[in-house]
Amino acid sequence: MRYNERELLSLARQPAEKAAEIMMRVPKKGSVLKKRLVKLVVNFLFYFRTDEAEPIGALLLEHCRITKEEENVFSISFMEEPERKYCFECASEEQCQEWIEALKRASYEFMRRSLIFYRNEIQKMTGKDPLEQFGISEEARFQLGTPKQ
Repeated sequence: MRYNERELLSLARQPAEKAAEIMMRVPKKGSVLKKRLVKLVVNFLFYFRTDEAEPIGALLLEHCRITKEEENVFSISFMEEPERKYCFECASEEQCQEWIEALKRASYEFMRRSLIFYRNEIQKMTGKDPLEQFGISEEARFQLGTPKQ
């Protein structure tokens, strides 16, 4: 994926939907759990050393699977490489569930499906397409089915 480093750093500095210091292990051989500041901004999960302001990495939460592993532990893996897992250990089971729910809601595809669902519900109730007033009701990305990339 192509990205602009300055824009990504700017995004990392934005207010987070969720942030916490939790234990994290990256999918490298010999990797161990390390305390990281983890910050969810839109559909990016940034991770930082706890004493640094710049992120050391970012995960784009698209085409990924968030899985409950064991008590207080969840993982993120990507469809292209499902065997490579980023593991996260939370302080409590409650914190773990909160992170899983927030991460699952963060993807573009989740937001797109939600928009389509609510659009259809409003249309059933009112008889009008709520997107029509914005001139975007015919765009392919707002239709049922797979969006064109």
